[in-house]
Amino acid sequence: MFKVWMWKRLFEDFPVFLQGFGVTIGVSVLALFLTVIISFAMGLARCFHNKPLQKFAQAYMSAFQNTPLVVQIFFLYNVLPRLNIMLTSFEVGFIGLSLYTGAFGAAIIEASIKAVPPQQTEAAQSQGFGYLQTMVLIVLPQAMKIALPPMANQAVNLIKNSSVMALIAGGELMYRADSWASDASVYGPTFIVTGLLYLSICLPLSKSVQRLERKAR
Repeated sequence: MFKVWMWKRLFEDFPVFLQGFGVTIGVSVLALFLTVIISFAMGLARCFHNKPLQKFAQAYMSAFQNTPLVVQIFFLYNVLPRLNIMLTSFEVGFIGLSLYTGAFGAAIIEASIKAVPPQQTEAAQSQGFGYLQTMVLIVLPQAMKIALPPMANQAVNLIKNSSVMALIAGGELMYRADSWASDASVYGPTFIVTGLLYLSICLPLSKSVQRLERKAR
């Protein structure tokens, strides 16, 4: 299982893993960017005094939080082409990941905003601040301190969840590793190295989350 020839073969073809690693990073970065936008948009929508907007945001969050990511990815990959919406595997990956993670991020943003004492809003409004000014200048800066650690944790989960792209031949790390392992019949070293590559991204982020949580406390 862990013979020398296996490791030699693996490192000879290591560029294959690096290519997949690059795709994983690219998908994760784009998905994180879109996740932040979705999280803020839906989280703020839940806090606006607008019932249709609140219900729309709640419907989105409920749908994406309570269905498996795999089902969502397969829907985007298999169903959208039948509606003449053509997406590459890469596009399906980062859109699917961002929609899924954004649903959880929205709940974090909503909870963080509501955790800011209402006296802060009342004080701002008594000084003549409008709703938007109060939200941008008073509430959101405080809410971000609360939201940052759990949002960073969602970023770690997003990177790990990117491995689901292997199911749609997404070309990311897990797909390249599994394909190479099947062709070379080298499994143990392959998935040790794959795990270490994921660890090289996720562990520093996890440590950062822990530091943020300590500072928040």
